[in-house]
Amino acid sequence: MRVYLAETGTIDTVTLEQYVTGVLAAEMPSDFGLEALKAQAIAARTYIVKRLAAGDASGVPVSGADVTDTVDHQVYHPFGGLKDKWAELGKQEEWAKLEQAVRESKDSIMTYKGQPITASFFSTSNGYTENSEEVWQEAVPYLRSVASPWDAKIAPGFQESVTMTRVEFMNKLNVIPDPVPVSTNNAGVKPFIEVISKTEGNRIKEIRVGSKIFSGQDIRELLGLRSSEFKWSTKGNEITITTIGYGHGVGMSQWGANGMAMEGYTATEILKHYYTGISFGRASELLYKEKS
Repeated sequence: MRVYLAETGTIDTVTLEQYVTGVLAAEMPSDFGLEALKAQAIAARTYIVKRLAAGDASGVPVSGADVTDTVDHQVYHPFGGLKDKWAELGKQEEWAKLEQAVRESKDSIMTYKGQPITASFFSTSNGYTENSEEVWQEAVPYLRSVASPWDAKIAPGFQESVTMTRVEFMNKLNVIPDPVPVSTNNAGVKPFIEVISKTEGNRIKEIRVGSKIFSGQDIRELLGLRSSEFKWSTKGNEITITTIGYGHGVGMSQWGANGMAMEGYTATEILKHYYTGISFGRASELLYKEKS
């Protein structure tokens, strides 16, 4: 298979398993548990096999490549020389663990009704994953909201705060400031920021700022927030927003997967938790079937 390397504008031709190793090296911390790394390897393999089987080269700026090495698809570190680079950094043991994760999960992909799934993943949950339709409109049967209590215990960026001026906040949202009431306790005075509804995954679904209503996803993008679950506080002319979790929330939480691995769950159990009702298949069989 062929990976377009955005920085150099060249194409890296590698085997499927070499590609999975390069993605694993880029997408998940190497000090995560082996079973979490195996789960990530299966997710990475499933993602690319779904593209290859469908002949999908969308988002690739040149002909002759299957996928890019960027976040538009999956981040990938070129396989050639990667082992030596890790050795130079004194990370021989971590490299051996990556290779083990790829080897022990070799050829395995997740399927639903016999087809490879959309194996979306993200960094850190807020305690729950999200239903797919809350982020991408389409309700996907295996991308359902499930509990993920591990993240809060171990993820270093579970809560992060960002402070900006009220003017900067309103400019980013293109909101006109309301006249500030003398007292915030005035009967009938609406708060300037108000959550209207929450998703099943406990993220903000709709929020009103001034007279404008935003989706949680829109406000996350406009303000550059880590998550669409957040709380806020104001002090003087500043607003501090504290996000809970990191990422879109759909599919597997990487820190949740690591928490599960630390508690003794297998890669299969981790994936079956985060992807509802899935089965497992073989990449080689599926790709062979598509070619024949």
